[in-house]
Amino acid sequence: MYTRQGDKGQTSLFGPRRVPKDSPRVEAYGSIDELSCVLGVASSLSRDRRVTASLSEIQRMLFVAGADAATEYGQGDATGPRIAASDTRRLEEMTDALLDVLPTLKNFILPGGSQAGAYLQLGRSVCRRAERRILTASRSERMNPELVPFFNRLSSYLFNLSRWVNSKAGAKEQVWKGPSRG
Repeated sequence: MYTRQGDKGQTSLFGPRRVPKDSPRVEAYGSIDELSCVLGVASSLSRDRRVTASLSEIQRMLFVAGADAATEYGQGDATGPRIAASDTRRLEEMTDALLDVLPTLKNFILPGGSQAGAYLQLGRSVCRRAERRILTASRSERMNPELVPFFNRLSSYLFNLSRWVNSKAGAKEQVWKGPSRG
């Protein structure tokens, strides 16, 4: 199905407002959508039901976050779902559960390892971009202030989930040792 309504470079937000497709708000929710896609790939590569269930939960949260970012904040007519502090706390709980079983990191590590682990690191990077795009959009538009802490915690979760997935796959963490001198 296609509507042709975006053929002139504009799209609709939730509500009556139309904006350019490259507006900061659209860039923000576009990055959120991209993150969900990367996590879908990571999930498809995992054989662990705990990982796939976790990523499915995250993708459902990201759907809410994308709708939230596409809806003007603080408008009386915007009644769609929003990311809440409880969502951010849930990410903290999920991260804490991983940190309880992972060895303490003493060095920077290079992204990689298993395919699922590498895609989770890619997801972490896309998550950080989404966070930056939300910050950019919030300079000119009213955005839900809970989105920034949510994406900050999500990137931590994805980093640690990648470490856990790699550990389960027997993929040793590669420590960053700095540039070669020589």
